Amino acid sequence: MLNKIKEIFSPKAGNVKDAPVRDRLHLAAAALLVEAAATDAQYGAPQREVVERLCREQFALDADEAAELVRDAEAEIEGTNELYGFTRIVREAMPPEERVAIIEMLWEVVYADGTLHEYEASLLRRICGLIYVTDQDSGAARKRVLEKMGL
Repeated sequence: MLNKIKEIFSPKAGNVKDAPVRDRLHLAAAALLVEAAATDAQYGAPQREVVERLCREQFALDADEAAELVRDAEAEIEGTNELYGFTRIVREAMPPEERVAIIEMLWEVVYADGTLHEYEASLLRRICGLIYVTDQDSGAARKRVLEKMGL
């Protein structure tokens, strides 16, 4: 099991443990966003654009850096069905208010198509539990996203 988790974070060139904490954090958060976008089997250009935009805004990246981050996240998600490694990095490296911001980003990704699928809702509940975000904070984040999107 430990080897499986290590494999999740072992990019083809180098070791992610050698990467700065901020890079690992951005990759973990982006991987969670990609997973949320792909949960309803509708992951395509519109969802990818939302993920890239959120990464640019939240992590102060330019367009090329965001696109590269999302590509790396897609590669990480493709090779695993485990969320724990990603959520552990987010939980340990981010203060509570930033973890709520990640949940808000996830809500925006799952509502990108205008509807919430039951698998997406389930994924958000699991991620909230794994990164220690309360149902109350998640609900408030969801309401902010719905207002922002006019849904």
